[in-house]
Amino acid sequence: MAKEFDVIIIGAGPGGIFCAYELMEKRPDLKVLMIEKGRSIEKRNCPKRVTKTCAGCKPCSITTGFAGAGAFSDGKLSLSPDVGGTLPEILGYDEATRLIHESDEIYLKFGADTSVYGVDKEAELREIRRKAINANLKLVECPIRHLGTEEGYKIYSRLQEHILGKGVTIEFNTMVKDIIVENGVATGVVTDKGETFLAKEIVSAVGREGADWFKDKCEEIGIETKPGTVDVGVRVEVRDEVMQFLNENLYEAKLIYHTPTFDDKVRTFCTNPSGEVATEYYEGGLAVVNGHAYKGKEFKTNNTNFALLVSKNFTKPFKTPIEYGKKIAELSNMLCGGKILVQTYGDFKRGRRTTEERLCRNNLIPTLKDAVPGDLSLVFPHRIMVDLDEMIQALDKVTPGIASDETLLYGVEVKFYSNKVIVNKDFETSIKGLRAIGDGAGVTRGLQQASANGLSVARSIISSMK
Repeated sequence: MAKEFDVIIIGAGPGGIFCAYELMEKRPDLKVLMIEKGRSIEKRNCPKRVTKTCAGCKPCSITTGFAGAGAFSDGKLSLSPDVGGTLPEILGYDEATRLIHESDEIYLKFGADTSVYGVDKEAELREIRRKAINANLKLVECPIRHLGTEEGYKIYSRLQEHILGKGVTIEFNTMVKDIIVENGVATGVVTDKGETFLAKEIVSAVGREGADWFKDKCEEIGIETKPGTVDVGVRVEVRDEVMQFLNENLYEAKLIYHTPTFDDKVRTFCTNPSGEVATEYYEGGLAVVNGHAYKGKEFKTNNTNFALLVSKNFTKPFKTPIEYGKKIAELSNMLCGGKILVQTYGDFKRGRRTTEERLCRNNLIPTLKDAVPGDLSLVFPHRIMVDLDEMIQALDKVTPGIASDETLLYGVEVKFYSNKVIVNKDFETSIKGLRAIGDGAGVTRGLQQASANGLSVARSIISSMK
C-alpha cells in the first residue's frame, strides 16, 4: 500500500538536507520523506582509512550516505556567488548572495569554524593578483570557510540529528527505482524495495554520485536537459612550502587560465593545505582521485594538493558528457588495476612513464600510498595533456616550484555534474511536481551553493502550498 507524504526528497546530500531543514523550520506540520541509497552518517565508515586498501563497499561510504560526498570532503564553503554553480543565473546575483549568507549562518549554528580565509589581506591579495595578471591567470576572489574533513562530519551529524528530531522520515539504504509520472505530473516514487511513496512535491537532490542515475531518469520520463560541461583533469601534489604564501592568505586560490594553444579553460579547484590525496569510488567500482585536509594537527601532512580541471563544452550530436568523463577514468583504472595513476611532472613533460625507482628519488613523498606509477599520456587526449602542461607553467609564475620535476600528478579527477537539467526560478523541471537541485542536476558545483539551493527550493515549495 502506498504511503503518502507532502514532500519527497531524493538524496540526502547538502541540497536535500538544507531543503528538509528549511521545510521543517517554516512548516513543521509537513510530512517530509528523504530517500538515500547510502547509510546514515554514523554508519558511514571507510575501511581504507585503517587498512589503506579499498574493500569495495557497496554502496561506497565515501561518496554516498547522509551528507553525500560532502561528509568526507575537505569541507570548504565558498562564500561568493561567483564560485560553485549557476544560482546567480537562475535567481539573480543578489538573491544568490543572500541565500549563500543564510546557509552559511546555518553551518555556523551547527558548529562551523568562524574563521574565514581571503578577507583582511589586501596587501597580500594585491601581490597574488599582480603575479596572476603577469601569468595571464584570472584570480577569483572568494572568501572561504574551512570546515575540515573530520569537523564537517560532526556538523552533518548534528544536522542529521536535528532534522530527524523535527520529524523528517529518512529511508537509508534505499534506491529510487522509478519516478511515477501520470499525465505529465510527477506523483510519487517506487523504490528498489518495492515500496511506493506518493507526494505532490518531489525534489531530486542527488549529487555527483547520482548524476548518471538522474540522467537516465530524465530520458525515461522526458525531462528536458542540455549537454553540460565536462570537467576532467589531475590532482597536483607539492610540498607545503611551494604553496605557503597562497595557503596562508587565501587557503584556496581559485585561478582560471585560458590556454594559449587551444584557448581551453583550466581552473584550480579544491586546494588542501597539509592534506592528503584520496580515492573515491563511484558506481561500478570506478576509481577517481580527490583530496582532503583535516583541522586537527595530528592529521596534517607536509604536502598540499589541488585539482587542475579542464572544462570542455561539446556541440551536437554529443549529449553524453558524464560517459565521456567516465571513459577517461576507466582507461586510467584499466592501466592501474582499479587504482589511481601517479606521474611526476618531470616524466609528464618528457613523455615517459614514471617508475617506482624514479618516484623513490623524490623529496616529495606521495600521500596516496597505493597510487600506481604510470603515464598519463596513455589516458588523456593530447589536447588535455597540452592544457594541463600550459596551466602548470602559468601557475609556476605565481607560486614558483609548481613546475618542479618532482611535482606529482594523480589521474584522473572527474566531476560528474554534467547533466544540466532545464529548470525555472523555482527549480521546476518540464515535469510538473518534480524539481531538480544540486550537483546532480548541473545546477551547483559545491557544498555552499548546493546548500543555498536547498533553502531556495524549500521556500518555493512552501509558497506553492499557500
